[in-house]
Amino acid sequence: MTEKTSPSARPAADPGATPAAAPRTVVVTGAGTGIGRATARAFAAQGAHVIAVGRRAAPLQETAAEPGTGAITPLPADVTDPDAPARIVTAALEATGRLDVLVNNAGIVTGESLGGYTRAGVDTQLATNLVAPVLLAQAALPALEKAPAGGVICNISTSIGQRAWPGNSLYAATKSALELLTRSWAVDLAPHGVRVAAVAPGAIETPIGEHRGLTPEESAALRDWQIAHTPLRRRGTAQEVAWAVVQLSAPEAAFVTGVVLPVDGGAVIA
Repeated sequence: MTEKTSPSARPAADPGATPAAAPRTVVVTGAGTGIGRATARAFAAQGAHVIAVGRRAAPLQETAAEPGTGAITPLPADVTDPDAPARIVTAALEATGRLDVLVNNAGIVTGESLGGYTRAGVDTQLATNLVAPVLLAQAALPALEKAPAGGVICNISTSIGQRAWPGNSLYAATKSALELLTRSWAVDLAPHGVRVAAVAPGAIETPIGEHRGLTPEESAALRDWQIAHTPLRRRGTAQEVAWAVVQLSAPEAAFVTGVVLPVDGGAVIA
């Protein structure tokens, strides 16, 4: 990192002006479905050039095919691969010459309890949910430091990480660790003009139940339980989470860093 003399070395953004004429470049991981897809489209709809990262090419193409969303470049990549961080950052720089926002959204949830853990399962969740965001943020940092309006890292955690989650504690633990990294990075990187925030979704309508291998009956039971424990009495949408990510990452939020914003219908306070 290039050391700056003080946190005030970069002028504060003027909320009434656009800090940079050129469109921002945004990397979104896990962009093939759900929250990642909605986030990629939301940034693109505002004029950003989005590098949409995911393991499968076909869902990424669907993300990019939405009419009227702007420039989305699909990049098939497994964020746990050793060369993935460099590949992703290089793709962004080759596309536009800059990187302004990194959204660490990719994650997996398996749902085992302590008695059912395997070494492979533990390693996979840690590698995807925690190690990959660390290494990708590290690789992106030099480019984020040069972002004209200040670079942004936005991590996607979970509001359940602030409570007990029996039967899913490892997933919650990885997301709680990501929140601690969010707060720590916010302090570490403030002198370098990079803000760090997190969005903590609650119960959201996404294909996560299918990805966990739940049956339709199990998915329905989970949905009923989630709604019963959410004060607004519904599940949120991926678009509602994407809205929060875009707002926290906006130049107008230049004085916001280190925050973890729940988007959970009030579940974390109930």
